[in-house]
Amino acid sequence: MTTFDARLASYSSPLLSLFRIIAGLMFALHGSMKLFGWPIGEAVPVGTWPFWWAGIIELVGGLLITVGLFTRIAAFIASGEMAVAYFWMHWPPLDGPPASFWPMENGGEVVLLYCFGFLAIAALGAGAWSVDARRRGGMGRSAPGRVVSGTAAPAGYATGAPVRRGGLFNRFRR
Repeated sequence: MTTFDARLASYSSPLLSLFRIIAGLMFALHGSMKLFGWPIGEAVPVGTWPFWWAGIIELVGGLLITVGLFTRIAAFIASGEMAVAYFWMHWPPLDGPPASFWPMENGGEVVLLYCFGFLAIAALGAGAWSVDARRRGGMGRSAPGRVVSGTAAPAGYATGAPVRRGGLFNRFRR
């Protein structure tokens, strides 16, 4: 009999992929709105600092994250952009007009969610449904001992076999 936790763990890679696809698509739509005025709004003039450049990062990064190509670096850059956006535009502690610290009041909730969501994607990877997974060796296949599901547990935990942990002094043990 499987536990609820083990049953949900079997869905971690597909759900990570679904989260990545939705977050990347929404981020790309933010970029297309800034650059082209699509699907709603008006486009900002070409070269306008910082909004046009942020739109480039959002569109290109969002598309890369959506398809799962160079996912970790694209998500890390997108996370950094959102951190800069929060500290520069929503809660400027060093420069700009005084604003509230609280994200609910300064309009930075979505920015913080994107920031930490993309940071999680950068740390966990793209999941099974991605171009990165195909480039790595196929959907659902991975190198022995490599965990693709998005968890940090060594591969032996899934089978129940004892896991020998490597450590700093592992090479000196006989």
